[in-house]
Amino acid sequence: MKIHRLLWLEGEKVKALKKHRNIILRIIDIIVIIVSYYIAEVLINNSFMMTDELNHNIINTIILAIIIYSGLLHIFKTYENITRYENGNDYLVYVLACLIAYTVVTILKIASNIPMVNPRTNMVAALIIVTTVIGYRVVLRLILTEGYKNPEKINPENDGKKNVLIVGAGDATRIVLGTLKTNMKGLYNVVGLVDDNINKVNYMISGKKILGTRYDIPRICKEKQVEAILFTISNIQSQDRRDILKICQETGCKVRILPGTADLIKNKNLMDSFRDVEIEDLLGRDPIHLDNKNIGELIKNKVILVTGGGGSIGSELCRQIVKYHPQKLVMVDIYENTLYDIEQELKANYPKIEIDAIVASVRDKKRLDEIFETYQPYLVFHAAAHKHVPLMETSPLEAIKNNVFGTYNVVNCADEFNAKRFILISTDKAVNPTNIMGATKRLCEMIVQAKNKVSKTEYVAVRFGNVLGSNGSVIPLFKKQIAKGGPVTVTHKDITRFFMTIPEAVSLVLQAMSYAKGGEIFVLDMGEPVKIYDMAENLIKLSGLEPNVDIQIKITGLRPGEKLYEELLMDEENLKETKHEKIYIAPPSDLDMKNIEKKLKELNKTLQNCNNEQKDEIKKVIKEVVPTYNEEKQQ
Repeated sequence: MKIHRLLWLEGEKVKALKKHRNIILRIIDIIVIIVSYYIAEVLINNSFMMTDELNHNIINTIILAIIIYSGLLHIFKTYENITRYENGNDYLVYVLACLIAYTVVTILKIASNIPMVNPRTNMVAALIIVTTVIGYRVVLRLILTEGYKNPEKINPENDGKKNVLIVGAGDATRIVLGTLKTNMKGLYNVVGLVDDNINKVNYMISGKKILGTRYDIPRICKEKQVEAILFTISNIQSQDRRDILKICQETGCKVRILPGTADLIKNKNLMDSFRDVEIEDLLGRDPIHLDNKNIGELIKNKVILVTGGGGSIGSELCRQIVKYHPQKLVMVDIYENTLYDIEQELKANYPKIEIDAIVASVRDKKRLDEIFETYQPYLVFHAAAHKHVPLMETSPLEAIKNNVFGTYNVVNCADEFNAKRFILISTDKAVNPTNIMGATKRLCEMIVQAKNKVSKTEYVAVRFGNVLGSNGSVIPLFKKQIAKGGPVTVTHKDITRFFMTIPEAVSLVLQAMSYAKGGEIFVLDMGEPVKIYDMAENLIKLSGLEPNVDIQIKITGLRPGEKLYEELLMDEENLKETKHEKIYIAPPSDLDMKNIEKKLKELNKTLQNCNNEQKDEIKKVIKEVVPTYNEEKQQ
C-alpha cells in the first residue's frame, strides 16, 4: 500500500508540474501579444507618445488578439508539446496558428465597428508575435537539451562518460545523436563522426563534427581516446561494411552495430537496438534476392515434409517455408528437444498454419511409410544426417546407417507416395571425399540422381559448404574457448572453408528447389574461401582481446578425414548457370538405379558383418561404392 501511495503522489506531482507549465507558457504568450502590439505601434509611428484614442484602440485589439491567438494555439495543441523535443514541424504549426490568428484579427477589423489599430500595426505585431513565441521556445529547448551549451557546468561528473566515435552521418546518426543527448548525456561523450562522403567532412550534424573518412578512424580513436565505436550505416555494400568494420576492429575499441533505422524506431531503448559485431559481418557477403513468386507457387496450400526438422538447417527450412503459407508443415526428427523447440516457436508465430512435429528416425522405413501415408507430402526436404566429420570417422557404420540407408528410405517413400519433388541437403564434403561422412553424402547424391530416372518424383540435391552457427560449427566452439580464456584450437594454420549464414543457405535451397526439373545437383556460390585461423583471430578481436597475447591460438593438427581445402564441384562435372547468380547446376549423372541398389546390398552386408572397429574393411567397401572417395588425399 505504501508503494502504491508513493506512486500516486508522484503521478500527482507530474500532473501538477504539467499544469503549471502550461499556465506559465500561456501567461508568457499573453505577455508577448501585449508587448508586441505596443512595440508595433511605436515602430509604425516612430514615437513613444500615444493619444488616449490610440491607446483605447490598442487595448481593444490586444483583448481580441489574446482571445484569438491563445485560442488557436490551444486548438493546434501547441501547449501539449514537450518543449525539449520540439522540432521544425512543431515550429511550422506555430507559424500556421499565428498566421490564421492574424488573418482573423484583420477580418474582424474590417467587418466590425470596433475601434482597433490600423492594418500595418496588426501585421508588424503578428510578425513580432510569431518570432517571439517560436524564439523563446527554441531558447528553452536549447537550455533543456544542451545545458546552456556547457553541460560540464551542469554535470561536472564527466569521469564516467565513454568517449564514442560514430561511423556514419545519415538519418540514423541524427536519431542516435538526439537520443544520446537527451537520455544518455551522463553515459556517452560523442567525440565526433566519420563518413566516406568527403563533401560532409568538417561539417556538423546536431553539433557534432564530421572528423574524416574511414581511413581516419585509427587516428581519431588514438587522439580522442575513443573507447567505443557505434556503426550506424545500414544502406551500404557488404564489402564496404566488412572493410570499415575491419578498420574499426583494429583500433581495439568495442564496436557495436545498428542493424537499421527501422530497428532504432521500433526499439525504445537505443542501446538495445545496437548489437555486437558478429563474424558474419566480416564475411562481406551481399544480401540474397529471391524469386518469391516461384517458390510460393510450389509451397502455398501444399503439405511440406522436412526431415531433420529440429536441426540447424532443418529448423531454418521450416522457418522460411511457413512464410509461404503451406497447408501443413510436417517436421520429422529423432531428437525430441530441438523438435519441440521449433514446433513451439512456429506455432506461436504462425497460429493459422497446421504444424505437426513427429519423433521418428529415417532409419525406420515402416515408421516413414506410416508418416508418408498419413500426410501425402507434396514436397520433401531431406536434411536429416550425421554431419560431424571426426565423429563419423570413429563410428563409420552409424554414418552409413543414417546417411545412406536413411536417405534411401526417404527417397523410396517419396516415390511410393507420389511426392512432387524431393530435395536432398548435401555438402561440399561430398566432392572428392576424404572422409566417411563426405563419402556417405556423395552416395546419397548418387541415389538421388539414379532414382530420378525411374520415378515420377523429381529428385535433386543442393550442395553447399559450412554454415555459420550450425550444430558442430567451428564458431560456437571458438566462442566457448574464448569465454574460458583459451586456447582457441585450429587444426592447421592454412586450413580454409567456404561459409554461409544459415538463413542465406536455406534461402538458396528454396530457390534451387523452384528451378528443379529432376536429377540436378545444385551448387551454391559460397563466395571466397575463408581461412579458419583468420576467423579465430577475428573472433578474439571482436571480444576486445588480442590474439596470442590475451588468448592463445593453438595448432592441433588435421583430424582424421579432414582436408585443408574443400571443393564444391567434382572434376567431371560441368557447371551451368541458372537464373540466380548464386546458384549453379551440375547436370544429371549417368547412374543406373539397379546398379546403385546392388552396391547398397553389398554395403548392407558389410553393416551386418562388421563393427565400428573394422574401419579398414568398411572404408574398402565404401571405396568400391563411391569411386571418388580417397582417404589418403587430405591435402
